Amino acid sequence: MIETIHIYHTNDLHSHFEQWPKIVHFIEKQRNLHRKNEEEVFLFDIGDFIDRVHPISEASMGKVNIQFLNQLAYNAVTIGNNEGITLPYEALDELYQEADADVLIANLYTKAGKMPEWAKPYQIYTTPSGIRIGVIGVTVYYQLFYDLLGWEIRDPFEVVLQIVDELKGKTDVNVLLSHLGLNEDEMLAEQTGIDIILGGHTHHILDDGKLINDTLVCGAGKYGNCIGYVELKVNTDSKSVSSKKAKVIHTKNLMEESLSIKKKIDLAFKESQQVLSEQISVLDEELHHDWFEESAFSQMLIETLKDWCEGEIAMVNAGIILDSLPKGPISRKDIHRICPHPINPCNIWLTGAELKEIILQAETEQMKNLRFKGLGFRGEVMGKMIYSGVQLESVRLSDGEEHIRSILINQEPLEMNRTYKISTIDMFTIGHLYPIIRDAEKKEFFMPELMRDLLIDKFMRM
Repeated sequence: MIETIHIYHTNDLHSHFEQWPKIVHFIEKQRNLHRKNEEEVFLFDIGDFIDRVHPISEASMGKVNIQFLNQLAYNAVTIGNNEGITLPYEALDELYQEADADVLIANLYTKAGKMPEWAKPYQIYTTPSGIRIGVIGVTVYYQLFYDLLGWEIRDPFEVVLQIVDELKGKTDVNVLLSHLGLNEDEMLAEQTGIDIILGGHTHHILDDGKLINDTLVCGAGKYGNCIGYVELKVNTDSKSVSSKKAKVIHTKNLMEESLSIKKKIDLAFKESQQVLSEQISVLDEELHHDWFEESAFSQMLIETLKDWCEGEIAMVNAGIILDSLPKGPISRKDIHRICPHPINPCNIWLTGAELKEIILQAETEQMKNLRFKGLGFRGEVMGKMIYSGVQLESVRLSDGEEHIRSILINQEPLEMNRTYKISTIDMFTIGHLYPIIRDAEKKEFFMPELMRDLLIDKFMRM
């Protein structure tokens, strides 16, 4: 006899609730249809369901997101980096206390070496016909960041291999909820023999899945634009998988939505506005900001960053501030609106020669006008690099471009062989924007403070 098992999965919603009412309606409809046919249904989330860029998530520190997960009755969820390293220790430790779903995160521990009370490494689900499905959860290995927040994160490859070995003879099918990224998922598929990997983190879409060594690797993009689906058929006599097929459902093609969920989102948004409306300061005049020119706001930001991190110099892109602040009362809501990024301050140590290369790259029109999303950045454009302690002398040549003629550091000529302590943002230490910063040997990160926390502290002391 063949049993059909339906698996739906979401990942990397990042608090983009625009599509959520459609997702809820679709999942509820499909779940009712499958159960009417007496077929088993599972629903999993692969992490980054929360993103503090949204006022609902910021005001509730993600707890309203968990209420949304409860309303759709997920079977299990894992955490992404947005749950794991953009929340303070206490906020993450409290986040899932009222979660109805199993929270599966096999590689997260306290500093005492214990698994959090709200988490499990895996869960075994048994269908009515006796098929045992082992579900494991792991998240991306950001060791330094978790350590600074007071957690211990373990190598997901070692953990998964250990659990797969432990589950031998205890399960008939193994599923991995992996917030590691596509490259890591493919490596795990080659090494572990897991039946299905449901992936996230790198926002990849695998329309029909990808079969690697009989492991079906899946991914459903980001922001609720897709819902992942796997049809799993298992022989109930031999307890072996007879087939597995993946696809994604594009929410833009779904016409119906849950009106009750839409109302709950609207209500949660209004409540978040009230929570964030706490006044923190009053401005006597507008605090002007410009993405492509130095401004009063950007200068205040860079000096605040330098003082907080105690750097010799500081540098940050003007695009991290999204707008000016008007004259009058200023609230937490205003600061969140103009600085929504989950980005932390940091220090890096570079030689003068390395610093020069970064400055030359930052001053190009290409970098100033670069539009991108990711690495924590939730803005529109990089904008001009703003400095404290760096003086540039430029000259406009016949080609129309400005060329840097000299660089002074705190009024002294830049020394190529000297090492400088530079205060900046952690966005530059990951990804491809500034490889020299990314590859720097010495870095110091400040967590859990986000850049807007520095601004809030500054305004409250004004």
